[in-house]
Amino acid sequence: MSEIPEIPEHRIKRLSMRSMRRGIKEMDIILSAYADAELPRMSEDKIALYDALLDENDQDLYSWVTGQTIPPERFQYLLGEIAQTFQK
Repeated sequence: MSEIPEIPEHRIKRLSMRSMRRGIKEMDIILSAYADAELPRMSEDKIALYDALLDENDQDLYSWVTGQTIPPERFQYLLGEIAQTFQK
């Protein structure tokens, strides 16, 4: 049986909720601000990358966004955008 594709509006809503319901309050704030500003206009490829990023551990995400450690190469550009949103 094949899986039914997720409706784009539902995917954006799901990712928005995952962005604000993290384990670390700081990541709730950072990711929900980014999601609110960027998700509605993201390409499908970028949404898929953001979805994968949300599977990462909050401690790792926080250290990547704040520049404490270097993120995996596939997330570097996206995390740079998130960090810029956070710094505004």
